[in-house]
Amino acid sequence: MTAISESGAAVGNPGAEADRVVEAVLADLARDHRGVVVDSPPGAGKSTLVVRAAAHLAAAGERLMIVAQTNEQVDDLIDRIAGDHPDLAIGRLSAAGYAASERVTAHASVRVAQKADDIADRTVVIATAAKWATLTDGSWPWAIVDEAYQMRSDMLLRIAGRFERALFVGDPGQLDPFSTVEVERWAGLSWDPMRSAVSVLLAHNPELPVHRLPVSWRLPASAAPVVSRAFYPFTGFRSGTGPQDRRLELSTGGMGTSYDRAVEEAAATGWGLYELPARHTLRTDAEAVQATAALAVRMLQRGPVAHSERGENPVGADRIAVGAAHRDQVAAIRAALGPHAAEITVDTANRLQGREYDVTVVLHPLSGRRDATAFHLESGRLCVLASRHRHACLVVARAGIPELLDAHPSAEPVRLGVPVKFPDGWEANQAVLAHLADHRVRADT
Repeated sequence: MTAISESGAAVGNPGAEADRVVEAVLADLARDHRGVVVDSPPGAGKSTLVVRAAAHLAAAGERLMIVAQTNEQVDDLIDRIAGDHPDLAIGRLSAAGYAASERVTAHASVRVAQKADDIADRTVVIATAAKWATLTDGSWPWAIVDEAYQMRSDMLLRIAGRFERALFVGDPGQLDPFSTVEVERWAGLSWDPMRSAVSVLLAHNPELPVHRLPVSWRLPASAAPVVSRAFYPFTGFRSGTGPQDRRLELSTGGMGTSYDRAVEEAAATGWGLYELPARHTLRTDAEAVQATAALAVRMLQRGPVAHSERGENPVGADRIAVGAAHRDQVAAIRAALGPHAAEITVDTANRLQGREYDVTVVLHPLSGRRDATAFHLESGRLCVLASRHRHACLVVARAGIPELLDAHPSAEPVRLGVPVKFPDGWEANQAVLAHLADHRVRADT
């Protein structure tokens, strides 16, 4: 399969290009580095790299700990590692109330325990960062930290004594660590607890090697250039597939409504903007909520079939996701979905991180707002929402967002010692909206 550049010219084999980076990462693990950092764009094979690195270190006779950020991520990694390497002895360190999922219990090579001493004989031990932070003793020669950009630096400090060397893997374009308390008092300090573990690590250890995975295997050729330009301007990536490698076919005809036209536009081009009339609204904008739910249902009703390198597969409700910025919006959309709420995934950007679907429907974070707050301008939030799909993304928004952005230019305070984040949310939103303008379908009025 050959990828195609934006100019239409064929470029080098994406698989070979990605393999070269992975081999370079594994080679650095054998060198005398205290740490190795790998930046991964959406769908670039981050989990595959973690699995391969774990097996590589285990084969070299190393014991290692793996750090993930949520129990879901831990169980997913266990399922992947145990499935690919059934002879590898794996320990799952958990809290007292943890109930092992089928992804864990399905593998005889996995043992679950609440204390590290009970799985001391395991070659690989996996747990959340929060669980690792409760340990008072025990150490491992190696650690692999998954989703390292989601991990706060203070959490890294709490577990750093448990390992000697580490591989940090994560996506720098996704959501930054967050807190429910005011954090201004620490801004600018080299050990600011609200900076990501990777940013603080590199600030104190600039000599550590940093690798970048160059290919997204999730995002199609229609999406990778858009997401790359908007959110990864200095460390761009490309799709592992070309324009002709994926196609979304609608099995049933439409009725000519604006919903149908938006679904057809997304199926044909990979993007669709369903635009409601400009208006300032409540956060749970009833019209926007209804449109978001209706588009997801209409897509399902049109019988989409995904044609890709994986073959021909019908797109069921489990392969469609709806994303929003706030939990109350998620609750309202679920209610609007009615009987489909149990089938179609609906969640916030924070909880959709790391997940993949064939089709996504997104309620734009700035739709209907009077202002553009730091929360809604967070570039990682829009990045997550716009990068979960393999075939098509439909965005629901009220008209007027570009004007809102112009009226609220980026004006975050500049502080000494705090690296400027680029691109900021203002630029990222403008870039995405400029692309979506060519795929606009206005709501029937």
